[in-house]
Amino acid sequence: MYLTISQNVFTQELIIKKSRFITHLARIHNEAEAQAFIAQIRKEHYRANHNVFAYVLGDNDEIQRMSDDGEPSGTAGVPILEVLKKNQVHDVVAVVTRYFGGIKLGAGGLIRAYAGAPADTLANVGLVERILQRELHFTIGYNLIDKVQYWLSEHQPSTPTINYTDQVELTIAVTDSEVAAVQNALTNLTQGQIKFTLGDEIFAERPYNE
Repeated sequence: MYLTISQNVFTQELIIKKSRFITHLARIHNEAEAQAFIAQIRKEHYRANHNVFAYVLGDNDEIQRMSDDGEPSGTAGVPILEVLKKNQVHDVVAVVTRYFGGIKLGAGGLIRAYAGAPADTLANVGLVERILQRELHFTIGYNLIDKVQYWLSEHQPSTPTINYTDQVELTIAVTDSEVAAVQNALTNLTQGQIKFTLGDEIFAERPYNE
């Protein structure tokens, strides 16, 4: 399980002492995607004074990158990176575009701005938990469908996928640690009149509230 942003891409703008700070967030799977997103933002905002970025990749943030993009060292990229880490988001890139408004912020003001803009954007986009699960397929007779569906409604948070053929084929998603218990429960419920097949690993998402 890990946290990430609730949308693939999200953008928000803040005005701080007449400077425009536009935060762009995106989900990424590797450094190539991160660099491509950064390049895209730089192309779209080529007139901006700065396009500062930071990103984190990996279950334990094994890859961490940032750039001040011309702002005084340590006043831009590091604050953005620290916000990503503080919020415990993974596989996310943040680019903060700045259009200078004529008022210098000073080192402290820059740090607050480059931390505040992405922090506010993360709060507004919202976070989700991504949970690694496995598809569990099973087949039962029509005489058991009501009993099985009732059990699933009581014990499984997700709605099963159902395919009606000569029998009823259902698919649910469970964590690997839950597979054996679910199989045992459904086997007992149906008195063994059920056939299971393990499917692919998938990620399920649910809103995250601290």
